[in-house]
Amino acid sequence: MADGAAQPGAELLAFERFREASAQPLAYGYGHGQRGLRELRAREFGRLAGTVYLDHAGATLFPRASSGASLATSWKTFTNISSKLTQDTVEQVRYRVLAHFRTSPEDYSVIFTAGSTAALKLVAEAFPWAPRGPESSGSLFCYLTDSHTSVVGMRTVAAARNATSIPVRPEDMRSAEKRGAAASDPDCQLPHLFCYPAQSNFSGTRYPLSWVGEVTSGRRCPRARTGAVVRAAGRGLLREHLPAGPVAHQADFVSLSFYKIFGFPTGLGALLVHRRAAPLLRKTYFGGGTAAAYLAGEDFYIPRPFEDGTIPFLDVIALKHGFDALERLTGGMENVQQHTFTLAQYTYTALRSLRYPSGAPVVRIYSDSAFCSPEVQGPVINFNVLDANGCVVGYSQVEKMASLFNIQVRTGCFCNTGACQRHLGISDEMVKKHLQAGHVCGDDVDLVDGQPTGSVRISFGYMSTLEDAQAFLKFIIATRLRPQSSQPVPQAAPGEAGTAPAETEAQSTVPATVPTTVPTTGHITVSTVPATGHRPNPSPREDTPTACRAGNGWPPAVGAVHLHPPLEATRPLQAPPEKAAAAPGGGLGPHVITNLFLYPIKSCAAFEVTQWPVGHQGLLYDRSWMVVNHNGICLSQKQEPRLCLVQPRIDLQQRIMVIRAKGMEPIEVPLEENGEWAQICQSKVCADRVNTYDCGEKISSWLSRFLGHPCHLIKQSSDFQRNAKKSRGKGQPAGAQATLSLVNEAQYLLINTSSVLELQQQLHASDENGREELFPMRDLISRFRANIITSGASAFEEEKWEEISIGSLHFQVLGPCHRCQMICIDQQTGQRNQDVFQKLSESRERKVNFGVYLMHLSLDFSSPCFLSVGSQVLPVLKENVECHDLPASENIRMLSPKILFFPQLKLKFLFYNDLYFY
Repeated sequence: MADGAAQPGAELLAFERFREASAQPLAYGYGHGQRGLRELRAREFGRLAGTVYLDHAGATLFPRASSGASLATSWKTFTNISSKLTQDTVEQVRYRVLAHFRTSPEDYSVIFTAGSTAALKLVAEAFPWAPRGPESSGSLFCYLTDSHTSVVGMRTVAAARNATSIPVRPEDMRSAEKRGAAASDPDCQLPHLFCYPAQSNFSGTRYPLSWVGEVTSGRRCPRARTGAVVRAAGRGLLREHLPAGPVAHQADFVSLSFYKIFGFPTGLGALLVHRRAAPLLRKTYFGGGTAAAYLAGEDFYIPRPFEDGTIPFLDVIALKHGFDALERLTGGMENVQQHTFTLAQYTYTALRSLRYPSGAPVVRIYSDSAFCSPEVQGPVINFNVLDANGCVVGYSQVEKMASLFNIQVRTGCFCNTGACQRHLGISDEMVKKHLQAGHVCGDDVDLVDGQPTGSVRISFGYMSTLEDAQAFLKFIIATRLRPQSSQPVPQAAPGEAGTAPAETEAQSTVPATVPTTVPTTGHITVSTVPATGHRPNPSPREDTPTACRAGNGWPPAVGAVHLHPPLEATRPLQAPPEKAAAAPGGGLGPHVITNLFLYPIKSCAAFEVTQWPVGHQGLLYDRSWMVVNHNGICLSQKQEPRLCLVQPRIDLQQRIMVIRAKGMEPIEVPLEENGEWAQICQSKVCADRVNTYDCGEKISSWLSRFLGHPCHLIKQSSDFQRNAKKSRGKGQPAGAQATLSLVNEAQYLLINTSSVLELQQQLHASDENGREELFPMRDLISRFRANIITSGASAFEEEKWEEISIGSLHFQVLGPCHRCQMICIDQQTGQRNQDVFQKLSESRERKVNFGVYLMHLSLDFSSPCFLSVGSQVLPVLKENVECHDLPASENIRMLSPKILFFPQLKLKFLFYNDLYFY
């Protein structure tokens, strides 16, 4: 449920004022005070320096001392091999687990599993489901809709055993509790199962343990008796919500994962089985440790409810040090509960108080409690950020912004679709609609038709500090409520956004030819309109090669390609002056390519050219190489900003790539794989598997020295084809498939200088210090790492294009590029500045889009396949772009091709320069 509002405000709530206003005593810092907690944090969690980690509900962090002690004990156990010693140590850990949850071996057994999910799966598969039949309704599996996927997934096992599953809403449980209703059950002796979380992993709501007793006695959940499962893997504060205390509150089964408590070991959980429920488990498989006795020659087997096979005993032994460290550092789970709840309550109160100048709330909190007590609320806050108009800001955008402030949060639906639907008001039909729109669990499609598909979650752990909470709150204030300049943001007016690039020596050799055709659809009629005297820009040289062979191995005639040195050594980017003269007729000037870039090594510096050959995968050698770490994982500037300082240049004549970096001797890499390269079976780019070659130890050592850690340079295999997910456009035959290099999504990225200019003006208008050169056009353009830079169109007009033609090449516009944090990296220095991302987020209506992706519609290799600076760009607008008003003048002058659709007249016009067609 969306939370209500507090008093308007935009300032950070003082912690002392919050404590004074609290109706109950608040505990913070385990008695050490803020200074003592800072020292503990620095000593045990020094790796968090500069980072605010707020995803403890996903996985908490382990302290340095416990990890060291664990390794020492594990090594000692390993070197002193004794099955008896190991078995005794494991049994001691079982007792320690039960003691942590205030129970004993007389009541529960501990079965170690691969995690909480494996524990639940074990219960589902071993439970004695009674199937439905003519004379029996069969067993029931009831589960709370506010449950993790691993709980809901148990219904598939129940269905396979012909049992009935019943989803139970939290409000139904609460209403039944108020009524004190008991359900009649004609099959009351059959085994039934009810499962619910001790704490919601979505909102942090803690559900009453009293439900366990009411379920097992038949007073809760229609006809569900005998079995009750508590999933306790939601957080580290498990002790307070596990089956402790009266027998009526002891669940039959409890599942948990230990990394949620200690941060390690991952892949280890447990199923606590009550003695009364142990006989119910009927395993269909038995292995070592599970059989009390069996015969190999006949079907004789006496089960024992323990683990199958050899358990990960070193990981189990490590748990002891987790319990020891937690007790030593905090004094016990009661202290942890009070500490983390205080932080959550303070953050919740501060968030509710944040208001826009209009009084509108900054966030919408999803909670079933008012954060008044740790008994009903865990240290989890789930919310969505709103803009000043009350519209939700997509969670993906919030996560990207948070990462720029070194804040780690969790976003999405958190594997809890039921809670997500209930709190966000998403109907079953909407979930299916979102799926049809391309949204699946785990992706970053955060808004569909303006409605959120998920939310943002922060959660605190025992090592979290007040500074963490306040850093998060300051981030929200800085990105949503920072003072904006009263000066109106200047817009890119007609005539201010582009001139043709200054002629260079390389360009002067290109003849000024005029295309004789324009893109059309269907029959056209030419009508005379007075000419303006403007001519299209030059097309590529006529003496370029007349055929381009497939693949990246084709060596074009070097004399036909004009190269520039890296960005730092070349002429300034052709950015439009702010006061460029307006073109005749009020247009923006000829629409041409002003700059061309390729990026031979993914995430490294740009290589600027004035003319370059085109292959099947885009510009020849664009993103053909990438840098990977010692595990073979692709590195990007998000993890390694210094990659932008690595400058590759392609020498087509010598068939080499020369790589430079400050303080390093240049190094050469062959353009094609050779006998010295070791083949790597596969690597991964944007979830796609690609076949690659390692470029050798020499370049690996060079890169490792510059970046300061082991890494390799690998190249996509020339005989490997990576197909684009969205590639077939209009006019392409069925089955046609575009191929990709190591790019993320498409063969080309295009940006419009008018769009950059508008962003620059917005950045300067909001700069309180008035530093006009804080974001020069040159630097802004380089941040967006596009292949094609154009001028002559209005700001963001490129997002309305459906197709474009450049000479004989035709491209489909796939859609806008959804930007990530890389645009915050200055490509000349590697330094970060979040203002660009934040301003773009504010100005683009909650979506950080900039530039458009292009893909070849088709490639005709019988004609020249080059892109050149100065070539004219001919766009075709999307069919749904409408124009309802005509200019008053009879002479309609359009300086770039546009389609105008007049629905009231049922006419469509194509305007090209001073001619119009219909």
